[in-house]
Amino acid sequence: MSELILRSARWLAAQYMAQVLRPGDTAVDATMGNGHDTERLANLVGPEGHVFAFDIQEQAVESTRRRLTDAGLSGRVTLIRDSHANMAAHVDRPPKLIVFNLGFLPGGDKQVTTLLDSTLAAVQAAMELLSPGGMLLVCCYPGHAEGQRELDALRELFASVPPQAFNILEHRFVNAGPGAPVCFAAEKQISSAK
Repeated sequence: MSELILRSARWLAAQYMAQVLRPGDTAVDATMGNGHDTERLANLVGPEGHVFAFDIQEQAVESTRRRLTDAGLSGRVTLIRDSHANMAAHVDRPPKLIVFNLGFLPGGDKQVTTLLDSTLAAVQAAMELLSPGGMLLVCCYPGHAEGQRELDALRELFASVPPQAFNILEHRFVNAGPGAPVCFAAEKQISSAK
């Protein structure tokens, strides 16, 4: 029997990453956490590409630094201890892909989560920064109060974006119950270049 295709929001996001990125591309991990996505992105962009990774927690930065060092990928990544809301001040070229995995640091303090205001600012900055034809991936976790607020606000924001600027999908497992993760995929139209 073949492997299932519809596995999880995170699995779907990983599939998009692999489809979008090519060697030499630039990517942003807006929420580095323990560095799993950062490592995946660094492998996909290859030695000529670059990844910018953001987190406000020193624990996340150090965990990711160790992961990248162990994998021999440190030279492809700039680790930034700052809010993803400030990404425009750090990212000096249009990325092909920007990834958000909202919520809290796995294994960290669950009281420290991404917050609605900084998430909205970061997503809006990401939409501006993306190269034409680039993709924004946002995984939301509405199983906690701030996660539900983020999901509701992102749905409203994405619904207001004209299709001439972005094609936007919401991946939601309708039978997974309340609090199940949701993945948004937003592809910037090539004609939206200014």
